[in-house]
Order: sequence, then structure tokens, then C-alpha cells
Amino acid sequence: MAAHLVKRCTCLLREAVRLSPALSPAGQLRLAGVARKTLTLSATSPNSQSPGPLSQLVEKERVFTPYPERQEVDQLIENATQPEEVLELLGGGHCLHQNHSALMIIQIARLLSKKPEDKALLFQDARFQQLLHLASSQITTIWNVNLVKLLQSLYTLGLPVDSKELQSVEQEVRWRTRRLKYKHLAFLAESCVLHTQEESPRELLADLLLQLERRWAEIEDTRTLVTILTKTGHLSKPLMNRLEDKCLELVEQFGPEELRKVLVTLATQNRRSVPLLRAISYHLVQKPFSLTKSVLLDLAFAYGKLNFHQTQVFQRLAADLLPHVPNMMPSEVVRCAKSFSLLKWLNLPLFEAFAQHMLNRAPSLTLPHLCNILLSFARLNFHPEQEDQFFSLVHKELEVGLADLSPALQVDVVWSLCILQQVREAELQAVLCPELHGQFLDNKSPQDQSTFQKLLHINATAWLEHPEYTGPLLPTVALASSTVASDRKVTPLERELQDTLKELMGNTRNGDFTVATQYGWVLDAEVLLDADGHFLPLRDFMAPHLTQPSGSQPLPPGAKRLAFLRWEFPNFNSRSKNLLGRFVLARRHLLAAGFLVVDVPFYEWVELKSEWQKGAYLKDKMRKTMAQELAK
Repeated sequence: MAAHLVKRCTCLLREAVRLSPALSPAGQLRLAGVARKTLTLSATSPNSQSPGPLSQLVEKERVFTPYPERQEVDQLIENATQPEEVLELLGGGHCLHQNHSALMIIQIARLLSKKPEDKALLFQDARFQQLLHLASSQITTIWNVNLVKLLQSLYTLGLPVDSKELQSVEQEVRWRTRRLKYKHLAFLAESCVLHTQEESPRELLADLLLQLERRWAEIEDTRTLVTILTKTGHLSKPLMNRLEDKCLELVEQFGPEELRKVLVTLATQNRRSVPLLRAISYHLVQKPFSLTKSVLLDLAFAYGKLNFHQTQVFQRLAADLLPHVPNMMPSEVVRCAKSFSLLKWLNLPLFEAFAQHMLNRAPSLTLPHLCNILLSFARLNFHPEQEDQFFSLVHKELEVGLADLSPALQVDVVWSLCILQQVREAELQAVLCPELHGQFLDNKSPQDQSTFQKLLHINATAWLEHPEYTGPLLPTVALASSTVASDRKVTPLERELQDTLKELMGNTRNGDFTVATQYGWVLDAEVLLDADGHFLPLRDFMAPHLTQPSGSQPLPPGAKRLAFLRWEFPNFNSRSKNLLGRFVLARRHLLAAGFLVVDVPFYEWVELKSEWQKGAYLKDKMRKTMAQELAK
């Protein structure tokens, strides 16, 4: 048997040597394939008939038709500057192969992208209809790359959805999805996204997304990954999950532009992928990227939108942005300030530069610019060094433009001025007049309720901090409607503070918890101490600060009201022990209302381990607060 096999192999090799000079390199490769196939058949079927001459085997071997050599018509198609030049090639006696019809349509679409008004005339041209029919009839022989571009060109030209030619191309693409390269699938999906309002591409887009999801491991370059993530990732949640995993794998290869695009995409889709954000933050800090102004602004926006805190990234963003501030547009300064205010990150040199920029660009500023920068400053409780000049500019613009703002924005602006202690009587009157505040009294939407709370704070500012203010004020019925939300969550600090105070008071009549006041603020606890520091029955005495005043007895001489305010981690600027603006306003109002404020910040409470330590801490706090009052 072995000798028989060797004899057959010898004959085969002799025939191969005889024919090899006459064959092209491609033919030699196919011949080698035939030889391997023949050897395999001979080894597995020793009793089979001896094959015929090798030339017959080569003729029977099925091979793909290679792409035709470049012809003159290819050059004419590429050099065409008008659709008319392309259409003339149909009747010019040129030898057109199966891909030329697709190439001609692609070139026409490219030329008309600059002149969309000529598309209607094109559809009326019989030669174009002939070209579409020719491409449709040759659809199965068009190469993959040209097929992908052809479909995108038909979408660009605006071919009717019910067009047989368009449906033919879409169907062919659906049949070939498994054979298309991943980057081709991504390109098609991006084209289909622009036409999802039509009924036809929806089935094709669904197939493309399914293939992209299944074959996500084929992504090898960052460009394809970022393109799919930004253009089509939002259409499929499973695909987006896979793309985020792939980003983690390739994040080391990302440059500044890729990092920017990924972060902005996550921000616009509100996808807070913590592992990916951590990886991106690490590379932003570790790699010496040269970040442009636009990249820096987009990074600040993305981190602010996603509320992702990374101190070293913020430090770098602030340091890199500072030299760009003088050359920024006012809208860019506002955008940057809003991003950092959302992050609760107060970088003093950067914000001083923002304020100086506003003063330098005063003639070109608009009122919305000033309003937005004012809201950002108020959130962080930032007072610029040139405070007088800055707020003079703000008041000057508000004198003529405040009434033109929307009612909610008017309230926000005046509330911000109250936080920064810069509000004027005319501005208080503008938002406390019945015509404006009446819009928010009975409205139950969350946004209007938030605006109403700010109106209560503005009213308290006029009442407590501006004794010369003559009115108007909010009506009594509006003050009484300030209540505590029943569905709010009780934090561990709040629960522990209440439990410890109950132990100290001994009697529930000696204090009250979660006290809603007429000023729009809620006290965590309230107690009443006599001159010797002993608890008094709170509800027996007059309490004009409550939304529903109770009690009839006046306070004894020397008695003091103590308001306990807990300060949680979100109440502070990032990496700081400075309260945010609204909480500074709350503390200031309660002091002006006659309370002694006992602050209970989270960073002090967390150090207390036992119940005895917590009780001793509160006793010491109350004792020090009383002593400070006596010292005044």
C-alpha cells in the first residue's frame, strides 16, 4: 500500500513540475492547493480510481474572480466634477465591469453632497434610473467595500424608501453581514442611524447592531471602537456594555481625542461607568498629554455631568485651563465655571481668573452669561477679590434685564445674590411681588417646589437681614405651607444624632426633631435651655419661627434656643471643610432669627465610636455654644 501511495505522489509531483513555468503566481498557489487536496484524497481513499491529468483538476478547481485591473473608466469616474460627466460614461462605449455601476453612483453622491438642490433633477434623468437598474441587476457581484459605500450613497441621495433598487441593496447587505468586516458594519450602522426615522432601514439597523454586539471582540483599533461608541452605542444597551469592556482593554492606547470622545459620550448618555472612568482618570493623570482648550472644556463638562470626583484630574484641569482663560469666549468661561460648580470644586486662582475675565469683557457680556456665572459663584460661596466691581456690573445689567428673564431664573438669580450677601431692595421686590411668586404657590411639580423653597429663603433674607426693607413679602399662608417631605430618607448621621439627643434630654417634651421653619429651612433638632443650661419644655413656650406657631408663654429671661444642624459629606465643597453656599445661607438665617447654632459635621461625628463619646460630644458642643454667646 505504501509503495502504491509513493507511486501516485511521484506522478503528481512530476506533472506539477512540468506545468509550473506556464502558470502565474496565483495559479501556482491554486495548483499547490489542488496537490494538497489530491494527496489527502489519495491517503484517505487508497482504493479510489487514479485521478486524471493535473490540468483537468486545475480547470475543475473553482476560484474567485480577481478584481479587474484598473481601467481608463476608473480614472474618468474619479476625475469627474459633475454628475453629468459620470452619466455620460454609460453611453460612451466603455467596457464596464460589475463594480463600475456602484462606483458611478458613489461618485455622483459625493458630488451632490455639496449641491443637494440638484438631487430632484437627478431622479428625473433616465440615465440615472438606468444606472440604478444596472447596479441592482449586478448586486450579487459587487465587492463588499463598494456595496457598503453604495448603500450609504443611496441614503445620501435620498432614494425613496419603497425603491426596488434601495431594497435590493439593503437585502444584499443583510445577506452579507456575517462576511463583512467589523469596520464595514460600523460604517453601515452609522449611516443607518441617520435614517432610523424611515421604516426601511430599521430591520437592517437591527441586524447590524446584533452583529456588532456578537462580534465586538474583533475590534482591534481605537478609532473603530470610539466611532461605534459615539455613533451607535446608545442604540443598544448590550452593545454599549461590550464597548465599555473593550474600552477598558484598549484605554492605554487612547490619545487625548479618544479620551475626550469617550467621556463626552458617557456624559451625554448619563452612563456612569465607574471602572472606565477610573481607568481614564488614571491615564489623564499619569500620561503627559498636551491637552487643548477644547479638550479641557469637554473633560470638565463630562466629569461635572457624571458627578465623578477625582482630585488629581481636577487639579490638572484647573492648572491647564488657567493660562487659557484670557483667550476664552464668555460662553466658554461660563461653561467651565458651571462644570466645576457641579463638581463642587473651588480652585481659587481659576475662579478669580473667571471673575477678572468677566470684568475685562464687560462690553461683550450678555445677561445670561452673568446669570450663569453668578449661579456658579453662589453654589460654591465664592466671593471674588474685586467683589465691588464685579457685583456693580451684575446689578447694572439686572436693572434693565431682570424682568426679561423667566420667572424661575429671576428667582435663581436673586437667591444667588442672597447667598453672596449682595442682594438689593429692588431685586427683592421684583421676585416677592404677588405677580411673580403667585405662579409657584400651588404648583406641585418638583421644579416649581424647588423654586418655591428659594422664594422662602429670599423672603427670610428680606425679613431677617434687611430691616429697612418695606415689602412686599410672601403671604402668611405661603409660609405655613412649608413642610418636610414625608418620603425623604433618614441618613445614619441623622438617626444617630436624634437617638443621642433623646438620651440627653430624658423627656421628649424637652426637644423636637425635624422642625420646619418659616424661613424654608429644616432644623435637625431644637432644644430650649435656661440660663443655667437646663432643658425647658419646648412646646410650652412661644415659637414664632414655626410654620404653625405654638405655645403661649414667653421665653424666661436668659433662655436660649439651640438649633442642631448636621452637615453631611455632600454639604461641603470637595476636599474642603467649607460649606456650600445654600448651607452658609441657612446657618446665617438661623443666627439672625435668634438661634444658637450647634454644628454637627460628619467628619467630627465619624470619629466618635461609643454612645458615651457621642453624648459627651453634644454636651460639649452645647456648652461651648452657650459660652460663646455669653462672651459676646
